[in-house]
Amino acid sequence: MACAQVLATIEQLYGIERAASEKHVDAPARQRLRQEQARPILERLRAYLLEQRATALPKSPLGAAIGYALRNWVALTRYAEDGRLKIDNNGAEQALRPIVLRRKNWLFAGSEAAAHRTAILCSLVQTCKHLQINPFVYLRDVLQRVSTHPARLVLELTPRE
Repeated sequence: MACAQVLATIEQLYGIERAASEKHVDAPARQRLRQEQARPILERLRAYLLEQRATALPKSPLGAAIGYALRNWVALTRYAEDGRLKIDNNGAEQALRPIVLRRKNWLFAGSEAAAHRTAILCSLVQTCKHLQINPFVYLRDVLQRVSTHPARLVLELTPRE
């Protein structure tokens, strides 16, 4: 199994996920599908990585990649145990991208308190987007109600499904 074959193996895992999405299977069915189809592929991949670790130089790009995969194997394969989990963290990465791209701008927030408020606002906006809520509509509604809303019921103002 060369690097190209490892990539083809990973593509097989994503193919299983695509098939499950196209069939609109629920979480328990997705978990069964992963156990039946993805788990054997993951076991073969791990065996190959263990075999290659013995021959790859630890500090070479290949050795570093193999070491990373094996050190993080439990986290990398956790999705196969729970049908609610995604195969990757692309959604989280995409949600953080606007913040990372503007990282240098945050140095000029004015103060630590202003930076903290900015982080809260960014978190609210990204949560709204994740829940498919219009952030502008949500924030306008909250700002209109917050002054008369009881502090003990503040969780009612958070975006949720």
